[in-house]
Amino acid sequence: MHHLTERQPASSRRSRSLVRTIATITLILASLAILLALGTWQMERLHWKEGLLADIAERRSADPVPLADIERIAADGGDIEYRRVALSGTFDHTKERHFFATFQGQTGFYVYTPLILSDGRALLVNRGFIPYEMKEVSTRTAGEVTREQRLTGYARSRLAQKPSSIVPDNDIAKNIFFWKDLDVMASSSGLDPAKTLPFFVDVDDLVQNPGGWPKGGVTQFDLPNSHLQYAFTWYGLAAALVAVVIGAWWRRAKPATP
Repeated sequence: MHHLTERQPASSRRSRSLVRTIATITLILASLAILLALGTWQMERLHWKEGLLADIAERRSADPVPLADIERIAADGGDIEYRRVALSGTFDHTKERHFFATFQGQTGFYVYTPLILSDGRALLVNRGFIPYEMKEVSTRTAGEVTREQRLTGYARSRLAQKPSSIVPDNDIAKNIFFWKDLDVMASSSGLDPAKTLPFFVDVDDLVQNPGGWPKGGVTQFDLPNSHLQYAFTWYGLAAALVAVVIGAWWRRAKPATP
């Protein structure tokens, strides 16, 4: 018995081939558009980051302004981050909070201590770094300065929420903070939220504490700026895709060698 094999009409084969070609071209163009968009977005981020770094450098070199100026900027919704500030008050060391940190290769804490202002309000001040084994105040009593202190430092904005899901929750019972939740830092130390300023201040390295601890000047100014590298990566992938497509087209178009 002879088996008959139905042959598909040439028009049907051409139709399916055309559909595959259109689908391939569409996929290539969509991939190219995505790669170019990602590269352009990274370039935009690069310009934004360069502007931010320039602003930080300008603020670092500026003269300190009174605390009242920082309060006014914050109240108006302005950007206070890294602005230099001069302030004075008396520390309440019984209410210090400990923020887990590393500094110059050591593990330890940044010590946030309420500075009581002349009008009775409080400001959480990052006095600097202490090694892990110096968490207890009894190990650094010389640094528990008394009387009115005149300080200079950098205003730091509060965080609206935990910066990432991988950041551990704050351990209030052990007084160990993994992210700077200003409200909880204040309330857990017994401060009145209504009388606590809504931002922090990091003391600068001009503040030298007796005994050397806490060690001031711990503010980090070096922000990661890899956007140009990322942009080159995305643009490079786009160029590679174009090269692959051209190479494939050239091989198909090249006449077969007899």
